[in-house]
Amino acid sequence: MVKYKYILKGVGKLIYHHLYNKFRKQENVKAGVIGAGQYSTAVITQSMFNPFLTIPVVADQDINAAKLAYHRAGIPDENIVECEKYSDAIKAIEAGKYVVTTDPMILMKLPLDIIAEGTGVPEAGALYGYEAIKNGKHVAMINKETDSVVGPILRHLAEKAGLVYTPVDGDQHGLLMGLVSWARGLGLEVISAGKARDAEYVYDRKTNIITCEADGKTVLETKKVHLTKETEKYINPLTDDVKNYICRRREIMSDLPTAGDFDLCELQITANATGLMPGTPTTYQPISRISEIPKVLCPVDEGGLLENKGIIDVVTCFREPHEAGLGGGIFIVVSSENEYSRMILTTKGLLSNSSGTASLIYRPYHLCGVETPTSLLCAGLLGISTGNDEYLPSYDLVKVVQRNMKKGEILGGDYTPDLKASILPAEATANGAPIPAHLLNGNKLIKDIQAGTLLTYEMVEPQSDSILWKLRKQQDELFLR
Repeated sequence: MVKYKYILKGVGKLIYHHLYNKFRKQENVKAGVIGAGQYSTAVITQSMFNPFLTIPVVADQDINAAKLAYHRAGIPDENIVECEKYSDAIKAIEAGKYVVTTDPMILMKLPLDIIAEGTGVPEAGALYGYEAIKNGKHVAMINKETDSVVGPILRHLAEKAGLVYTPVDGDQHGLLMGLVSWARGLGLEVISAGKARDAEYVYDRKTNIITCEADGKTVLETKKVHLTKETEKYINPLTDDVKNYICRRREIMSDLPTAGDFDLCELQITANATGLMPGTPTTYQPISRISEIPKVLCPVDEGGLLENKGIIDVVTCFREPHEAGLGGGIFIVVSSENEYSRMILTTKGLLSNSSGTASLIYRPYHLCGVETPTSLLCAGLLGISTGNDEYLPSYDLVKVVQRNMKKGEILGGDYTPDLKASILPAEATANGAPIPAHLLNGNKLIKDIQAGTLLTYEMVEPQSDSILWKLRKQQDELFLR
């Protein structure tokens, strides 16, 4: 298989490349990708620049999507072979071709080291993750919907088999785990941590209007907020009255789109991997300038919102057009018990609160699949995860009904307005217990439900033939009984 010229040579090598060369167990990593969406396509395109990584097969229900991913990686049609049988696929790979297929199960028997599961479908992710482990393959779980429900049991099964189950660098929760671990490794205290929404609120002083923007564009169908003289003060930099400012901003901008359930999904996964916890079931979700984050997400007795330390949250970045945003990145607010160390933090570039007891470290980007090869290579070459050492089901993402719903209605996922997410302590499968959000996807209500109701197991049709449900029960038996 032809590779593009690799750009990192000599002095361009980073610590990871030295580790790959020194400790790798094999020449390179062969990965199979399931799901050829935007994220996975970037994994494939970037693999062409990496001498340690080869992706010889991509599976997707839409064969044209799989082909397009290779086309975007610069692979011509004559080097792409469509296969629906294992025997055809192995011949094509041995001949140096790239394989596309609509049957992900073919990948389980092919000579691959790791499966990158990126379908975004909870049931599919559970099936392919489980089958990959059963067939001796590492798993890179891009699919956060699956991970939020059964990630801990899949990791447990992988470890029992001598394999790696890993989150992925490039997605916010995977990167946040790494940033938290890095800070703790330095001996810093993580007061709070979180992610920035992709969407940001942008204030134009000339027009006195606030809009919601993502990727430098106004979000489709967003509403604009027109400020009055009475409300304008609350969009200025924070005073000492943090709680009042944050509450008023939320009121002023209540017509703008807020954090999505997918945002809380990533926080829940990170909480389970780091021991951090949500401050409230729906999190504080402050609207904040970058410089204000260490003032807001610090303890109450230091002027912030937090009743406890070790909190995880999602921030909507508030800025003016000329100011840099958070770019859907990640952040931690840290401190040190040592006064001299705190002085270093506050005088060498970190934004801090007024007392200097909380300092912000942030990464204003997450590069999706472009960064994911690091996770694939750490698993395949080094036998380690880029996530945390422990992954316990301490919290679940759950859903509250937003309108009256009838028996027989089919429940949607994280993008439906019918349901709103919260993060609650995990409970074992039982009637009356909150049902994890992504056990709901595509399933049917078996009774009428009133708006404002938290969905529990007895309200939803059970799925006895679902691998996702079976793994969840297995997870509950292992961790929660």
